Amino acid sequence: MNSENGKTRLFRTLQHQPTSTIPWVPFAGVHAGKLKGYSAREVLTEHDKLLDSLIEVNRLYDPDGQPVLFDLQVEAEILGCQLAWAEDAPPSVASHPLAGHKDIPVKLPTSEDGRIPMILKVMKAMKAAVGDHTALYGLITGPFTLASHLRGTDIFLDTMDDPEYLKRLMAYTSQVAQRMTDLYLGAGMDVIAVVDPVTSHVSPRTFSSFLADPFSDVFEHIRVNEAFSSFFVCGDATKNIEGMCQTKPDCVAVDENIDMVAVKPITDRYKIVLEGNIPLTTRMLLGTQQDNMKYIIDLLDTLPNQDNLIISPGCDMPYDTPVENVIAAVEAVRDPENTRLILANYHATEIDLDSVDLPDYVNRKIPLIEVFTLDSATCAACTYMLGAAERAAQEMGNGIDMVEYKITKPENIARMMKLGIKNLPCILINGDLRFSSLIPSHHELIEAIQEYQAPS
Repeated sequence: MNSENGKTRLFRTLQHQPTSTIPWVPFAGVHAGKLKGYSAREVLTEHDKLLDSLIEVNRLYDPDGQPVLFDLQVEAEILGCQLAWAEDAPPSVASHPLAGHKDIPVKLPTSEDGRIPMILKVMKAMKAAVGDHTALYGLITGPFTLASHLRGTDIFLDTMDDPEYLKRLMAYTSQVAQRMTDLYLGAGMDVIAVVDPVTSHVSPRTFSSFLADPFSDVFEHIRVNEAFSSFFVCGDATKNIEGMCQTKPDCVAVDENIDMVAVKPITDRYKIVLEGNIPLTTRMLLGTQQDNMKYIIDLLDTLPNQDNLIISPGCDMPYDTPVENVIAAVEAVRDPENTRLILANYHATEIDLDSVDLPDYVNRKIPLIEVFTLDSATCAACTYMLGAAERAAQEMGNGIDMVEYKITKPENIARMMKLGIKNLPCILINGDLRFSSLIPSHHELIEAIQEYQAPS
């Protein structure tokens, strides 16, 4: 214990050994660029700016573990997907090379492809700069999310219409993940986080049939190479937590859509570390320092035990997250007793539900689709939920209205609360919650919309 630093603290936790404090891993992706005044695109494409930003994250937030790059489009870009770039968010996938036809690619990424040379160079530089005291994370795109990037929303039809094709595609994307693992481990990464947000949008049966074997293969590959692994999922993947544990990662990382108190007995049973899950918007982006402290202390106080636990944001922190909120989170993790004293007179900021007016759903002439997302520009699962709605709206033309509400705005949080929405992303039709976390097939969504159309 006397020789414990951040890196050894994280390693000991992943090895199920006691530590002096709970490890802290801030997922500062594009937010790292904000610290130095760089745009998201700059920090995700330029070596010097990315390295400069990561060093600042390490200095300010004192992480036990730290990702080098948080961008789930690196592999997709190499494999032919076009990207849409933003100044304050990671890029999103704008085209799907396998949409409409069922090829199986053969290309595997190399150290010379796309942005990989820049990423590997930064990884090696970070290893030299902070690797003695900070565990470094290499984040790769999980097999199912990468398959979704390549295939688009057609992938959800494949589960029923052509399961053999989907299995072959998943075998390929698993190979891509293993190749990326080799590249990142060669650059000195300590933990490989397999980030697959779209996993939360399939049923346990689909997970067992199509995802279990490819993910198991990836985690076995990481284990054989004597590195640590994390299965990182966004959205309400509660139904798949047990299946995820059975693929044998060292850690399962979740966001605020999952009740950590409820799922920790499951991860404990499989002797897997649970990581998460400070809310990105309501606490980190829009909350106060005390809001962030209170969330962490309440989480620690309600968990059945604090073994096998890592505290982190639920996912990649928003670009504009206030620095002081992250520093407050560090304080709560490192010194919970003193934080309890700070919170003695805590009063939560109340959200004014009267600040928003809901539509008159009853008297609408045409159906209204409302898509609630964390942020479709940054959340892959949200992108595909929104894409399903957009595809339906395009087919039905003037027969429906559609709107997206991102909860990066306080008024949309109020709207979500007023409607009683618990999990994101989701689709409402005329105010009725029809699809939550599970992305509907095109046929399912069209049928649901038609239920709200007036008889002709």
